[in-house]
Amino acid sequence: MIEKLISYSIHNRFIVLLIAAGLFGWGLHSVQVNKIDAIPDLSENQVIVFTEWMGRSPQIMEDQVTYPLVTNLQALPRIKYVRGTSMFGMSFVYVIFEDDVDVYWARQRVLERLNYASRLLPEGVVPTIGPDGTGVGHILWYTLQAPGMDLGEQRAIQDWYIKFGLQNVPGVAEVASFGGFEKQYQVTVNPNKLTYYGLSVPQVIQAIRSNNNEAGGRKFELNDIGYVIKTTGYIKNVEAIEMIPLKTVNSIPITIKDVATVQMTGQLRLGIFDVSGEGEAVGGIVVMRYGENADEVIKKVKKKMLEVAKGFPEGMKFNLAYDRSELIEESVSSIKETLIEEMIVVSLVVIIFLFHWRSALSIIIQIPITLATAFILLNAFNISSNIMSLTGIALAIGVIVDNGIIMSENAYKHLSHRYAEEMAKKSGKL
Repeated sequence: MIEKLISYSIHNRFIVLLIAAGLFGWGLHSVQVNKIDAIPDLSENQVIVFTEWMGRSPQIMEDQVTYPLVTNLQALPRIKYVRGTSMFGMSFVYVIFEDDVDVYWARQRVLERLNYASRLLPEGVVPTIGPDGTGVGHILWYTLQAPGMDLGEQRAIQDWYIKFGLQNVPGVAEVASFGGFEKQYQVTVNPNKLTYYGLSVPQVIQAIRSNNNEAGGRKFELNDIGYVIKTTGYIKNVEAIEMIPLKTVNSIPITIKDVATVQMTGQLRLGIFDVSGEGEAVGGIVVMRYGENADEVIKKVKKKMLEVAKGFPEGMKFNLAYDRSELIEESVSSIKETLIEEMIVVSLVVIIFLFHWRSALSIIIQIPITLATAFILLNAFNISSNIMSLTGIALAIGVIVDNGIIMSENAYKHLSHRYAEEMAKKSGKL
């Protein structure tokens, strides 16, 4: 088989050159479209299920949320194992699938199982699936620099303006907010006053809920014009909550302000985010979607940040805390320089060692063709250009020319013997 292939190649040099040129051109295209990242993604094929039930202890979360979810998700097909962890007010369940399972197939199966498992959870507790990212999907961290603006206002801008703007970037799975204060209306009930008026905490909660909604009416026609009637009752300020009635005593309404104190404050926090010891800050983490090109996604996010910044209040701007593109550029640039240096050094060694330009050229020309073909295979197996893959290619350059040198020397040896035999025959005839 090998002899036939060699014989065919020798007698059809044009076809061999055409195939080599085609591989080289395809390889150049593969280099341009190949995904670029600093490090390979070796994270597990997992789906994260997050459940929030604020105010509950870790033991309650474990018994009533984490345990039911873990026991039900274990029945999923093609999983390795299921891990669960519980903390104050939060539960995390990590479903680890086999490596060859498609991530979106896995997410779909988890969603189907959650529809069944949700009935085992307490009322009002809804589990959600985490973003379709990986453990190395955090590609960009940023903070907001806004002198003179309080942390609550900064967090509101991050949650209701910046986050929605950056989530529209192709390849972004999630923009996770951190730091600052999440604004909320806080009602502090006085138990003594509740007892005095004969009220309970559930009554206060129900009164606030029922007064913070809209009610639909009907269509009313007047003079051939239709009007849609509705009542708007959304709470817009502290005073609106204070005036919510709870009950009537001797024709006098008892309101929220009679039994509680209402104020605008921040949600309970379990920690703070500090930047370089200079104080608290508000920001976000851009999480890349599974299988995307990190370098391209970061460039698109930065471009979008310039557009989003146009709507900032005066004095506010972005401050990049972590930017993987710098690591990507430095890593890939360093490996590229090493590849070029190795190609030059190997070519010089081959020329000096063989000292025959045609033999050396036949070997040296294999290097770019082989490297280009390597990127075709990288794209075929969905492997990005990173430190590991490019270093492997760099180490393989020496192996590439070894076979060529051996084959050239072997061919030269056989040709020499054949030439010597022919000369001997001619000498004998003479």
